[in-house]
Amino acid sequence: MPTDREETAYRSGFACLVGRPNAGKSTLTNALVGTKVAITSSKPQTTRHTIRGIRTTDRSQLILVDTPGLHRPRSLLGQRLNDLVRETLLSVDVIGFCMPADQRIGPGDTFIANDLAELQRVRRVPVVAIATKSDAVSRDRLAEHLVAIDQLGDWAAIIPCSATRGDQVEEVADLLATYLPESPQLYPADQVSDEPTQVMIAELVREAALEGVRDELPHSLAVQVEEIVPREGRPEGDPMSDVRVNVYVERPSQKAIIIGRGGSRLREVGTTAREGIEALLGHRVYLDLHVKVAKDWQRDPKALDRLGF
Repeated sequence: MPTDREETAYRSGFACLVGRPNAGKSTLTNALVGTKVAITSSKPQTTRHTIRGIRTTDRSQLILVDTPGLHRPRSLLGQRLNDLVRETLLSVDVIGFCMPADQRIGPGDTFIANDLAELQRVRRVPVVAIATKSDAVSRDRLAEHLVAIDQLGDWAAIIPCSATRGDQVEEVADLLATYLPESPQLYPADQVSDEPTQVMIAELVREAALEGVRDELPHSLAVQVEEIVPREGRPEGDPMSDVRVNVYVERPSQKAIIIGRGGSRLREVGTTAREGIEALLGHRVYLDLHVKVAKDWQRDPKALDRLGF
C-alpha cells in the first residue's frame, strides 16, 4: 500500500469491480460515482459491457470499470463476456472483488479467486476484497463472511459495505484510490462516464425490459439503438428526439413475454426506459420500440458481432 507521504500526491487510474453475477457490482459502481452509470437488476448477468463510471475528488480520480459477472460459460456469449472481463483485468491499477454478504462463499467465488490468483502470476495487481450487501445480514453473519473471505485468498485489504444504504461507500472509494498511480486527472472533473450515448440508452431499455420477467429471459435479451434523430420544427428551448430501438430475443415465445397482453408489457418498458433516457439526454424523447426474434443469437458469431459482443 502507498505510504502516507505518497498519499498527498494526486492519483488517477482505473479500478475494476469483479464478482460472480448479481454480486452488487453495478449498484456499488453507481454509489461510488454518485449517479446512475450502470444498469442494475435482480437478474444475474445484467451487465454486458464494461461501463466506466468516473469519481473525481480533490485528491483522486477513480475510473470504475464495471464488468459482466465472471461465470462458467454455457454459450459463445458467455465465453466472450468472460474474455472481456479478463482483458479488462490486465489493464487496471486495482481490482475490487465483490462478494455479497447475504450469500455464502461458493464455487463461483472460488472460481474467480483462482482466476485472480492466476492473474497475479501474469501481472501483479492489488486486489481489494469487498463484502457487499452488508446491510442484509446481522453483525455476526457479516463477521463470519469476512473470515471466509480472508481464508479464500491473499487480498491487499478486506472491507464491508452497503451500496444501497451508503455504509462505507466513501471508505471503499478512498481505499481503492490509494492503489492508483500518481497522475493528473484523466477525464474532465464534471464527467461521470465515457460510455457512448447509444450504449447507455440501450442499457436503460434493457434494464426496463428485465424487470419482472422469467429467469431464462435475461440471457436471451439484447438491445440495439437504431438511431437518435432530433425532431424537426421544435420550438427553440424545447428540443425533442426520436429514438428508435430494437429489442432482440431468441424465440417467439420470448417475444410474446416482452410485448405482453395487448402490448401492455412493452408500454411499461417504454415508459420506464423513456424516463431514464430523457434524464440522460436532458430533453423530451419519443421512444419507438420494436421486438424482434434473432434465433439463438447467443451462439451465433455473426449475430454476436452485429449486436456488439
